[in-house]
Amino acid sequence: MKLRIKANSLRLRLTQGEVAHLAQHGSVVEQMNMAGAVLEYAVHSADVQSITADLDSDSLVVTLPAAMVQSWADSAEVSLQDQHGPLKILVEKDFACLVPRDGEDDADAYPHPGQEAC
Repeated sequence: MKLRIKANSLRLRLTQGEVAHLAQHGSVVEQMNMAGAVLEYAVHSADVQSITADLDSDSLVVTLPAAMVQSWADSAEVSLQDQHGPLKILVEKDFACLVPRDGEDDADAYPHPGQEAC
């Protein structure tokens, strides 16, 4: 799962395996070790009405409506998005890069829709 934060925008990109795991098990969790601390970031599905994000001292949790997750996982729909106060939240399927990059593993990424044009 990739995490991108910019100003009041939060974006998470999930691979095919992560989307399937989220749909089947209700959560996907990653950890980043830095400066002697651990930041955990996660996406959960739950019986909620809208997309939310919560932050505490060592974790960032985005919660998605369970019905929305099931529909999204089984469709060609790319992203789920919502506004949570001033924060824009975007959860997307991760597409393979059109141009391969060193150190980037796209083995579990979704095929890029523009790949046929290359």
